[in-house]
Amino acid sequence: MALKTTRWDSAEYLKTEKDIAQYLSACILEGGDDPAFLASALGVVARARNLNQLARDTGISRQGLYKALSREGNPSFATVVKVARALGYGIEFRPLKRAKAA
Repeated sequence: MALKTTRWDSAEYLKTEKDIAQYLSACILEGGDDPAFLASALGVVARARNLNQLARDTGISRQGLYKALSREGNPSFATVVKVARALGYGIEFRPLKRAKAA
């Protein structure tokens, strides 16, 4: 008997603001310096919310958002900031912890 699997969609599990914040934080850690990974994570959050409303809030078409926030997308930093703000999130810079020298 063949194993039956279903496609995983993180958007289905992002129910609360805490879920979304933790998901985005984990994606930043996991994605390292891959900007497409973060853009894709924002796309997942957008799908978990209301993509049509996000399109209205950002002034970017629904199709434009799908394209920009896909794994193959290449959104500008301005687009990432605009989408994050429309979703109610900001981008914050803080000092990184560095290992102490021996």
